[in-house]
Amino acid sequence: MNVVSELIVFKGSNSNKDYNVGFATLNEISDIAEWDQALSSAQILWKLQHNEIIIARKDERIVGFIRLEYLWSKYPYIGLIRVERDRQRQGVGKQLLAFAENHLASRGLNRLYSSSQVDEAEPQQWHRHVGFKECGIINGINDGIGEILFVKELTLE
Repeated sequence: MNVVSELIVFKGSNSNKDYNVGFATLNEISDIAEWDQALSSAQILWKLQHNEIIIARKDERIVGFIRLEYLWSKYPYIGLIRVERDRQRQGVGKQLLAFAENHLASRGLNRLYSSSQVDEAEPQQWHRHVGFKECGIINGINDGIGEILFVKELTLE
């Protein structure tokens, strides 16, 4: 399967906030490995080949990242979202999310799931801010802390 090199350029209020958002390519495998150390090179390669890694670039450098997963091989789930600390609160996460939502909705999927540890107030706030609704909890993971599940309805824009 070929990796689609689809890109969207999001324009911020000034030129410092222009990001290229799209699927990561095979050429970026080592950069992705630095961003996501939980996956092996083989897992990253598979995700790249299946358009499950979305990145935001600024000046040809990765500044943000989403890794998609599929719960029960069916329901899209944000396994990881990261944005460089000095780029946080500048809309990078929202732009990554918008790209993921449009991609998934264009495939006929109508919901996107995500989660946050129970004790992580800031990520929970971000989820709610971008339109996710709390839909459940998984107890007994993350050293017993638990994970709050979120869902967002998708529409094709």
